This record gives sequence, structure tokens and C-alpha cells, in this order.
Amino acid sequence: MRQSVKAPVGVLRLPLFLLISGIASLAMWLPAIHALVLDDHHTSRSFFYSGILGLTLVVMIALALGNKVPRYSMTGQLLSLLATFTVLPLFLAVPVQDALVSTRYLNAYFDMVSAITTTGADIWADPARLPPSVHLWRAMVGWLGGLLMWIAASAVLAPMSLGGFEVTARGQPGGGTAAPAHMERADPRRQLVLVTRTLSPIYIGLTLVLWVLLMITGEQALIGLSHAMSVMATSGISAIGGVERAASGLAGEMVMFLFMFFALSRLTFSSDTVTAGQGRLDRDPEFRTGLMIVFGVPLLLFLRHWVAAYEVDAGEDVAQALRALWGTIFTVLSFLSTTGFESAHWQAARDWSGLETPGMILLGLAVFGGGVATTAGGVKLLRVYALYLNGLREMERLVHPHSVSGEGDRTRRLQKNGAFVAWLFFMLFALSLAVISTALAAVGSDFEQSLVLAIAALSTTGPLTEAAASEPIVLALLTTPAKLILCFAMVLGRLETLAFIALLSPNLWRS
Repeated sequence: MRQSVKAPVGVLRLPLFLLISGIASLAMWLPAIHALVLDDHHTSRSFFYSGILGLTLVVMIALALGNKVPRYSMTGQLLSLLATFTVLPLFLAVPVQDALVSTRYLNAYFDMVSAITTTGADIWADPARLPPSVHLWRAMVGWLGGLLMWIAASAVLAPMSLGGFEVTARGQPGGGTAAPAHMERADPRRQLVLVTRTLSPIYIGLTLVLWVLLMITGEQALIGLSHAMSVMATSGISAIGGVERAASGLAGEMVMFLFMFFALSRLTFSSDTVTAGQGRLDRDPEFRTGLMIVFGVPLLLFLRHWVAAYEVDAGEDVAQALRALWGTIFTVLSFLSTTGFESAHWQAARDWSGLETPGMILLGLAVFGGGVATTAGGVKLLRVYALYLNGLREMERLVHPHSVSGEGDRTRRLQKNGAFVAWLFFMLFALSLAVISTALAAVGSDFEQSLVLAIAALSTTGPLTEAAASEPIVLALLTTPAKLILCFAMVLGRLETLAFIALLSPNLWRS
């Protein structure tokens, strides 16, 4: 039995951050090969030599550790996630800066932090400036960051009751009781390996299926792959500046629309974090809340056309109306899942509904965010649902002060103080938003830019910088302190404030 356990552990005994660094180094060879096929030898050498350098450092550190097997604790894994989002981009940016030559290293670092946190804030406004292999690398980093969050949600955040699990029936922030019973007793290293082996094939398979479907609809291979990776990771990274410029057209948008639903609830692809209830998708409060928003908001905007034109004799075009409705539905789901892709018919939807500045709607959708333990950011739908139920309950008590709640199955997934914990997180999110926006304003940004940039970073929805402001925000023109503040905000939005507070908790370090 000891041999069967030791065999797969060989490399896996290394610290988590070292393993992630090794995977990132190996991944650099894919854009190197891609650039070699395209006869872009400079870009190929940049990624190839960077990959060799990274692997050399990983091997040297692994040999230096020798037989010293580190203890895999939950705190150590959480620190590894923090290092992945802050330290690893220092290495990931090396081939990008070398391949582009004319860019600053800070810009490359900012772009890699944006990619690995699945924010997708594009610091280079002109996609034609980047070689195709760099576009591939940016999409890959975002895709790997999404896979990391899929795995970390079940293996790290759920056992520590973080990332939205503190709202569940068994969760207390940092208490370590939100995971299923078999996960609570599992060794952290074994648990990490098991979750990776279970979820990685699903993530890779869904990405490949979406890529093939996009190519069937007429998309080019590289563009289709970058869009497929971006949809699964909700990073919003595009090799052509957005899906509105894609050759796949309406058919491609419909295919991506279906795969965006995986960001609304973890039950769409796994039930490994279910602690209460039957784990049925049709009864999942997150998925049902997401559906209500995805179809309710477009319907209100669609009906607004006739309300605004009630006294105007305007001829109605059915085709234009359907295009406007589709553009609104696709864009609402895209920003709710924090992907940030705009439909090619979004402009038609804005003209139809008469909205001159729809930025506030997109900002609100991004703040809501997607499902717990998915690649989406934001406040998360489960917390929104908990606050909604608490609001209903308080209104009932205004009418019947001594009434007894009869929610039943609707609250089975939530703990007794779930609404209080959700409100606590929401206030921390609002406080973080205020601090980040104030800091950005202090280093030169105006009020509108500061607010949009802060929400885009904290909700990991980078395309908001182009879609939500009255004028697109050129990130490259921001000052150096502003870029560093945004880097911190993107990491804070990805790991969430409660995780940072947990890292400062003495009780967690003692355990």
C-alpha cells in the first residue's frame, strides 16, 4: 500500500506554487511551437528560452528540497494561490515583454496579472500590435487561471469556508466546515490531486468542444481557441478585440451563450461541493437567480422601447427587434458571468431600448457576478440570493411580527446566519470599492474612471473599461501607481476580501 501511494507522489510532493510554476514553464512551449510554425522566430525564442529558464529554476529548487516533504496545510495552499496571482506573473511577463520589445515590463506584468486572475483587462488597445503567439499565450494564461479557480474552489476554499461557502449551511468564515464530510477528513495533498484529476478532463473537454463548434460556425482556429478559452475561464480575452468582430457571427454567439451558463452555478459541471440539499440544477438557487436576471433584464429593456415610443408613430421592424433582444440577452449573460464579451447586436439593442449610457447596468451585472466556486467573479449569486431571502423575511415580519418562516427547501443550502455573512461580505466589497476608487482618484484618475476601473478589477471583468465608461479607458495611459493599484485590486477581487482576512487570522495559522 505504501508503494502505491508513493509512486504518484514523487513530483506531487513539491510545494503547490512550485508545481504551478513548472506547469506554466511547460505551457510556454506551446506558443513557442506556434510561433515557430508561423516563422516568427523571435517570438518563438522568447517563449522557448523562458520556458527552459523556468523549468531549470523549478528543478533546482526541487533538488534543493531533497527529501524534505513540506506539510500541505490549508493556509499554505491559500498562500500558494496568493503567490500564483502576484509573484508568478513576474515570470509569465518575461516572454511577453521580450517578444513585444517596445513595451514596458510593467505593462506586461499588468497584462499577466489581468490574465491569470481572469480579469481580461486589455492594456494594448490595438490587437494587431501583438503577434498571434502572444494572443495565444494571453488566452492560455487566462484559461489556466480559470482551471486553477475550479480546482481551488473545491480543494482549498470550500474546506476553509471561503469564496462563498461561508454562506452555506455548514459554513463559517475560516472555520473549515463548508466542505462535504469526506473532504473534511481528506489529506489536503490527496484532496488536491483528486480534485485535479476529476475536474481537469471536464474543463479541457468543454473547451475543446466549444472550440470545435466555433470553427464549425466559420471561425479561424486561433481566434476560436482564444474565445473558447476565454468563455470557459470568463476572462474576456480576445485575439481580435471582441466577439463582435468574429467571423462566426450569430451562430458563434449562440454557441458561446450556452457555455457561459457554466459560470452561473457549479452544479452545471460538478456536485463535489454540495453539502446540503439534493444537488439538482433545477432547484439550485444560484442557477435560478441567474436565469431570472439573464432573461428578466433584457425583457425590461426590450419593453422599454414601446414605453418610450408610446406617443410616437414608429414603424416596427421584427428582424431589428429580434436582433436587439438577442444582443441584450447575450451581453447580459456575458457580463453577469464576468466574461465581458459584447454581442455584435449590442449597439442595435442600445438603439432599440433608447439607452444612451448602459454602463450602469453592465456595472451592476458584473458586481452581482456568477456562481460560487466557478470562474466568475463579483459578489456571487448565492450571496445575492441570501440577501434577497432575508429581505423577503423582514418584509413578512413587518406585517406579522411573530410569524415563523416556512421557506423549507429554499433555505436548505443556507445557514441560519447566511444573510448576515453575505451582508458582511457585501460591505467588505463596498469598502474595498471605496478604497480602490479613492486610491485611483488620488493618483490622477477622475471619478468616472476610478469607479469603473475599481469595479472592473474587483469583479474581474476587465472589458468594463471599454464598455461601461462614456469613453473607453486607455489602460496604457494610466500612471504607474494606478497600474499597481489595479494589480492589487484584481488579486483582491479574485481571492476575495475574506481570504485576505483569513490569512491574517492567528487562529488559522495555529491550526
